[in-house]
Amino acid sequence: MKGRKRALVMVGTVVTSLGLAAGPAGAADAVDAEGGAPPSYRMARNAAPVRGSAAGDASPRLLPGAHTYKDSIKPGEKKYYSVDLDAVSNAYISAVAVPRPGTTMGVRDGIDVSLQTADGMQCGISRHRSFLTTGGAYPVGDYADRVIKPGGACQTAGTYHFVVQRGEAVGGDAAPMPVELKYASVPPRKQRQPATPTGPGPTAPSEGSPSGAARGISGGTGFNDAPTASTGVWTDVVRPGETRFYRVPVGWGQRIYADAEFGPTAGPGAAGSAKSAAPAGKAYVINGVRMGLNNTERGYVANKTVGYQGRPAALSLDTVPAEPGNASGTALAESAKAMRFAGSYYLQVSVNPKVAEGGSGAVPVTLRIDVTKEDKPRPTPGAGAGATSGTGAGQQSADADGQGGAGAGMRAVGYAGVGTGSALLVWIGGWRVVARRRAAARQ
Repeated sequence: MKGRKRALVMVGTVVTSLGLAAGPAGAADAVDAEGGAPPSYRMARNAAPVRGSAAGDASPRLLPGAHTYKDSIKPGEKKYYSVDLDAVSNAYISAVAVPRPGTTMGVRDGIDVSLQTADGMQCGISRHRSFLTTGGAYPVGDYADRVIKPGGACQTAGTYHFVVQRGEAVGGDAAPMPVELKYASVPPRKQRQPATPTGPGPTAPSEGSPSGAARGISGGTGFNDAPTASTGVWTDVVRPGETRFYRVPVGWGQRIYADAEFGPTAGPGAAGSAKSAAPAGKAYVINGVRMGLNNTERGYVANKTVGYQGRPAALSLDTVPAEPGNASGTALAESAKAMRFAGSYYLQVSVNPKVAEGGSGAVPVTLRIDVTKEDKPRPTPGAGAGATSGTGAGQQSADADGQGGAGAGMRAVGYAGVGTGSALLVWIGGWRVVARRRAAARQ
């Protein structure tokens, strides 16, 4: 039993050294070097207050189109909203949950969204999004959908219930959380017509990652104020605990290639080569930086994370072409099905609030975005720039199901444990050699 306790203490020490130790519940907002807290998510200006019910038969009605709604949800709470579906249109009802910037969330906290019939039958899958995808809090969103197709679920017209449920807040912020709701009804015939994305159109395709002069951009706080970032090179600065959104126009048949290069931050020992040892005084933060993507109706497409220690790190993602047929493709992965629209997609960049605790300040970010109909291999993110991630250049973890980041974290703990165990074995071996020599000398 004593040996087990010592092992647990050793593991706890390793986890703490890797920046995984849980912070206090409801930790204070991350603050940058200038003393300003990251801005909160800005709800749509026309968002109407609504209060979801605890049962479907008393739930408030959401209208499609330009209407946007706002509510709040407590840990463990389940809320119902009514939507009227016809028999000819695809329906997408989304929820965006907005933690306070920089707060610590419970390990099992997040949101689930689903669509049900009036008598409680599930329409398709329930989608889960965790707040701990990067080890910190940032806005997460997804939709429940009803797609018109032969043999599909919930194809008849009638009243349905959109259900939003929040997870447990044990070990994290237990305050009620703002939620933004939106209902889109999309006729299939309209979805299959050529669409013109909002904002400036994509430029001509480039070979590999876009190059050339970078343009400055200030990302938005969410879906409602995201600036347009078309094909090209863009630079921004993201503070610990902050998420910035960018609107990327995509036409039919086009796909998104995006690289995010996170630069070094100022601080003690930060000077020197990017390939040098970790800057003094800066802790390595697993899942320290993130890049995510949502589609035109706020549905989840992709999420990538990588560790950060105040020196260059890089992430990349790419999608399948945007095609209306993706909506009903039974063999397609969910990330491919999400590419069923032409219009504005939303790229997001986040910096874990623990980066500030680790001694790093605001992080400069370079975005290389390429929207094209070409299918081409991608270069290693940050190649030629000496980019490293603390665990190897360009190393990243995909978060295909919204639970993400845990795999990379446990691998890092495993590596640390192996290293500790190897050092222990070497010490034991050396001790045995010395003991044998002393015994031989006494004889």
